[in-house]
Amino acid sequence: MSADPPAPADTGAAPVRTAFLGTSWFAADVLRRLVAAGRAPSLVLTRPDRPAGRGRRLTAPPVADAARELDLPLLQPDRIDDEVVARIAADEPDALIVCAYGAIVREPLLSAYPILNVHPSLLPRWRGAAPVERAIMAGDRETGVSIMELVEELDAGPVQLQERIPIGPDDTYGDVAPRLVELGSTLLLRALDEVAAGTLSATPQPDEGITYAEKIVAADRDLDPAAPARTRHDHVRALAPHIGARLLQDDDTYLGVRRTRVAEDGTLELLEVQPPGKGTMTYADYLRGKAGR
Repeated sequence: MSADPPAPADTGAAPVRTAFLGTSWFAADVLRRLVAAGRAPSLVLTRPDRPAGRGRRLTAPPVADAARELDLPLLQPDRIDDEVVARIAADEPDALIVCAYGAIVREPLLSAYPILNVHPSLLPRWRGAAPVERAIMAGDRETGVSIMELVEELDAGPVQLQERIPIGPDDTYGDVAPRLVELGSTLLLRALDEVAAGTLSATPQPDEGITYAEKIVAADRDLDPAAPARTRHDHVRALAPHIGARLLQDDDTYLGVRRTRVAEDGTLELLEVQPPGKGTMTYADYLRGKAGR
């Protein structure tokens, strides 16, 4: 990912005043790039701190950490109620930016401002919570970012800007997602310039080609031993390195599968695995450990 975000275009119009709604690490990185480009939002909204990890320790969302790091005004409401809407209105934004917020934005906020929603897929393909993982898992050869208007239906709003990037046959989530942060930030800056100039337009999404990227749950980690090698390889790289695929063993424990490749003979080779209670290791080391028991 490029370290230097593109400079905003000189449109001759005053910069757009924004409020930013986001939660995930993806949104946090987009926020940092906005600030680095001189487009800091005047207000940041994210989700409340939640218990996380084995110890269930109260943990701030990545966007909250980024907002504090960047010294930006921050709200963490349980829901966007009348009080929150009034607080946003008091800030007088020209537009709202939404990126992986994790909660539905409803009326009256939905129609009160122009909204730029940064969604990492080629809409209408992969609407929903996990578009990057689902694209890789499906073996898609390309993905991209759509900047779209928000509507009540999930990720169904008109698309304002959209660009594509390729997905290599061995690219993992960890390879693809940072590229989408960079692309999404670039498109968002362009959209803000067009909002300032009054030239931003949107095109309704087609009715054909709609797919949904359901949230990744525990069962989605399980590899099907009977599936083709390519399908299992796509499954592994879609969840690497942040979630991890797994393979059920004869002793009813799970072997984490971190890295694979499809061999020339069409079989799947395990390269890196994670046994229960241990760190990641090469599959060869794992087999040697089993043989030495």
